[in-house]
Amino acid sequence: MPKTVRSIFLSLLVLLSMGPALMAADLPTPVTDVDYHPVDADQAALGQLLFYDKILSGNRNIACATCHHHKHAGSDALSLGIGEGGKGLGPERVFSEPGNTQNRRVPRHSPALFNVGAREFTTLFHDGRVSMAPSDASGFNTPAEEFLPASLATVASVQALFPMLSAVEMTGQTSENPVARALLRRQDYAWAVLVERIRTTSGYAPLFRDAFPDIEKPDDISITHIANAIGAFVNSEWRSDESPFDAYLRGDQAALDVSAKRGLELFYGKGGCVACHSGKFQTDHDFHAIAMPQFGPGRTRMFDPVARDQGRINETDSRDDAYKFRTPSLRNVAVTAPYGHTGAYGTLDAVVRHHLNPVAAFKAYDPAQAILPSNPRLAQVDFLVFDNAAEQAAIPAASELDPIDLTDPEVADLIAFLHSLTDKTGQKGRLGAPKSVPSGLPVDD
Repeated sequence: MPKTVRSIFLSLLVLLSMGPALMAADLPTPVTDVDYHPVDADQAALGQLLFYDKILSGNRNIACATCHHHKHAGSDALSLGIGEGGKGLGPERVFSEPGNTQNRRVPRHSPALFNVGAREFTTLFHDGRVSMAPSDASGFNTPAEEFLPASLATVASVQALFPMLSAVEMTGQTSENPVARALLRRQDYAWAVLVERIRTTSGYAPLFRDAFPDIEKPDDISITHIANAIGAFVNSEWRSDESPFDAYLRGDQAALDVSAKRGLELFYGKGGCVACHSGKFQTDHDFHAIAMPQFGPGRTRMFDPVARDQGRINETDSRDDAYKFRTPSLRNVAVTAPYGHTGAYGTLDAVVRHHLNPVAAFKAYDPAQAILPSNPRLAQVDFLVFDNAAEQAAIPAASELDPIDLTDPEVADLIAFLHSLTDKTGQKGRLGAPKSVPSGLPVDD
């Protein structure tokens, strides 16, 4: 019996053993290699170096890995991170120049990157501003519009380009470096400055030649090659489908303990979690308003008079999308706290209970739950939105979730199931962090 057919057969046996309640909910079939984009090993190895090399930031002081580090399961363990101008990693990261008034927090929580190399991931960022669009000439819908480079391989390749254009994440200020100044003119001009840095860093040229057949000399390197290498690394590095839940779907009844099995029944039944967290990776890839607490600088729309974040409406301009954010995958959710687009909740218990009654949880939210690097100046403004009566009324009013009544033991079982989504091997990545990078710049470790 072929492996894929056998896996599906075993999954049906699992479903039958659970009885009619879960049969109706339709558990996902096991994940297989077919679910993922193929990855070139040489490109992924090159992407690992680029992902950790600070040469791709305006001031050469921050890398993609700073906010998506292996030490923190592909994230940074902060509610709202410190990007450009910071020093250190994760909860130990601080503003390197405390008196610099340009310092501000990254507006949204840094998401983990598990399984974004799966074919079903076609939209990325909390508001979905990067997505596949077959009808578009580039194949993608992005903020770069017609200036997006051609021949980008996957949505992960596209996503990798945009932190490079964010002043608070990797670009820095116009007074500081030529990348930021080029960005004033056009996005692709900023990328061109970064490409020239890579071309003139001697250690990169042979690696690009090995990874891409169309490259013979440094001048052949383009931003497309850089993005596709980073995308290949991301797509392969955090593939994660060897959790106890995966084993259970493949027929191993002993992979889940009694509590986790009860939690599974709640997840796919009474708890209603599957309404949004469906499919093989526990996400419907859609956008929902769930009254998640807002704080920090917000990601404002043009001419917005207040610091706030209305989510998906930033991309669609549809009032129906106000305060909606993309459903995250729950793979390795137990090791990727904090949770929510602002990282409002630091524990699984807290975020699960928020989902049980979002409006009540929003109104009772304690800001002390946020994990924010200390900064006296920012502490004065981090929670100003709590004094904005209009926002405090609009966020819960937009919530789509009805209250669900679960007992404390049921919540404990649900959390036990969420722990069963942890792939202890996959969460560590495949290549890990490099010891050095071709630019010679220090690697965050």
